[in-house]
Amino acid sequence: MKKIIVSILATFLMIFQMQAQQNVMVSQYMFNGLLLNPAYAGSHDYFSSTLMYRNQWVSVDGAPVTSILAVDGPLKNRNVGLGLIIMNDKIGATDQTDIYGNYSYGIKIGEGKLALGIKAGVSRYAYNTNKLIYWDGKDNVYAAGNKQSSWLPKFGVGMYYNTKNWYAGLSIPVLFAYDPNYNFTLDVNKSSLDRRHYMATAGVVVPLNDYFKLKPSFLVKYVPNAPLQADLNVSLLFKDKFWVGGSFRSGDAVAAILEYQTSSHFRVGYSYDFTFSNIRKSTNGSHEIMIGYDFGKTVTKTKSPRFF
Repeated sequence: MKKIIVSILATFLMIFQMQAQQNVMVSQYMFNGLLLNPAYAGSHDYFSSTLMYRNQWVSVDGAPVTSILAVDGPLKNRNVGLGLIIMNDKIGATDQTDIYGNYSYGIKIGEGKLALGIKAGVSRYAYNTNKLIYWDGKDNVYAAGNKQSSWLPKFGVGMYYNTKNWYAGLSIPVLFAYDPNYNFTLDVNKSSLDRRHYMATAGVVVPLNDYFKLKPSFLVKYVPNAPLQADLNVSLLFKDKFWVGGSFRSGDAVAAILEYQTSSHFRVGYSYDFTFSNIRKSTNGSHEIMIGYDFGKTVTKTKSPRFF
């Protein structure tokens, strides 16, 4: 009986995540802002790539498993940035794949650059009833067959300002989505099942001495008809190579984060989430691995460490 209750609870939590928090959730987003904001594209003078894999709520059957590839960089005039994101998110019997192209245009203001960005792409939603456990096989819900899928075009916008030591951004990753099953309107809350996510981010790097730097940052997410969520992060950087930090996600978890800049081009990261929501009794937490590679750097640029 206890296992049945736990399974039902986990299912409701995953359904809530799908409906209220539809954007993919990761803990190491602070090392690649393109995941949150299209205006981040081309914010460095070189191209950057990131691979991420997240196994959420270990030990819970059907819990989210996320894979992400992100690449971005500037064009020759340095004002235009381009980016590509490919994501896959599996939750229970559902499977979502996103492919987005990102474009940003920046102008120099003060000591930094202000960029405006847009993104456009598609999401493929699929489900497989073979992965479900059900008792009434004659129910009309299952009459359409074992596998079903559909495509949904999406568009998002963002604004990003960064200097060498601090950054701030605002974004709406899904401004509107076109679903042929709904009457088209710029009001995404009426045109599809997707909901707008409003995001605000900011962070700063504070030198402490010749060896250590401190980097506090935050992310605030708002979704209509869902609780406001905030991430508070702080990392300690040692000799511009080792990152040791932590993150607090309101109503959900705390995370321990490590990153190692193995060379001027290559970096690896790992995070472990300690869940404190109601599902904590059924899971051993969440694991996340990140691998990054920066290419196109010159000798001069490699002397300047990458903070975000």
